[in-house]
Amino acid sequence: MMKQKIIILLSLILLTSLVACNSTTEKKNFRLINPNLKEVVVKEVIQTSNYTYLKLDEDGEDYWGAIPRSEDIKTGSTYYFDSFMEMKDFPSKELDRTFDHILFIQEVRPEPFAAGQPAAEQHAEEKMGSPKSGNQEIEPMEAVEGGVTLATLLSDPSSYNGKKVKVRGVVVKYTEAVMNKNWVHIQDGTEAGGKYDLTITTVAECQIGDLVTFEGTIVLDKDFGYGYAYDVLMEDAMLLNNEKASSLQ
Repeated sequence: MMKQKIIILLSLILLTSLVACNSTTEKKNFRLINPNLKEVVVKEVIQTSNYTYLKLDEDGEDYWGAIPRSEDIKTGSTYYFDSFMEMKDFPSKELDRTFDHILFIQEVRPEPFAAGQPAAEQHAEEKMGSPKSGNQEIEPMEAVEGGVTLATLLSDPSSYNGKKVKVRGVVVKYTEAVMNKNWVHIQDGTEAGGKYDLTITTVAECQIGDLVTFEGTIVLDKDFGYGYAYDVLMEDAMLLNNEKASSLQ
């Protein structure tokens, strides 16, 4: 009887070891399906209005990363990513600090994933934009004088490719000083084919909630690499008018 108990005990120990070994092997072999995948542990989380800044540990090396604002990231947890853009001497006015070196990461996931695997549906929606600015629904606006609505622009963008266009809308997302430009997402309450958000690059400054009018050149299928691609983009836009959020309240 004692001998049988010992055999059963040894069998359980062996089985547990094999399961642990297989799990570890799967984790270590994730680069076979995605050689560009990075495995990091989050050591610190800092939230701002647009970004979640993460202090990351990759194989004993610490560095900073930033992702679109998320409440789901947990300190001490392991995450994986493969699409990012490296920035040096990046100033964050909101944090009042400059990062010597930071990675702007398109998406982090809690499990390894294959190369080219589509991002989660929720992230795709974030890139297209939300029909709301905070908790305030954006009422459809008429086109500014001499301009077009986003519905008109996005319903037939090829007609505006390479042309200067004037648009008006509410700022729903604003990112400063990336590739020496500020990045503004606006919406005007109109939509075409489920698209209702326009990304604009500019040197002008604004803030979320501002009602702005921009004029800039429309370009199509702009790919900056690192997973940052835009079907429709307004480049080098000039800010013609800005009704600050504080004055609209």
